[in-house]
Amino acid sequence: QVQLVESGGGLVQPGGSLRLSCAASLSTFSIYAMGWYRQAPGKQCELVATITSGGTTNYANSVKGRFTISRGNAKNTVYLQMNSLKPEDTAVYYCNFGVMTGPGASYHYWGQGTQVTVSS
Repeated sequence: QVQLVESGGGLVQPGGSLRLSCAASLSTFSIYAMGWYRQAPGKQCELVATITSGGTTNYANSVKGRFTISRGNAKNTVYLQMNSLKPEDTAVYYCNFGVMTGPGASYHYWGQGTQVTVSS
């Protein structure tokens, strides 16, 4: 059974930093992309950042220049370094792994979510 284990959330003051981690029990050969999404209370889930197996990154405009997504050396771990945090970054953050399951077929696995609260 595939497991995605997230860690690193918590309470931080505005302007502070947090680093989220997500480790997956997946064959790195099948992973084609990893990402982070977030959902704030009363709002829809939104994309925060993604990184492909080739290392190409993509960020939501709201986090560009403040957040950095990266992969671990083992390629089945993804990180999100969050700097200059703002109260509007408060949300539950979910990691996501996209894997190839066959020719033209894929599946996405989700982490359990970790709460990030930015407040003074």
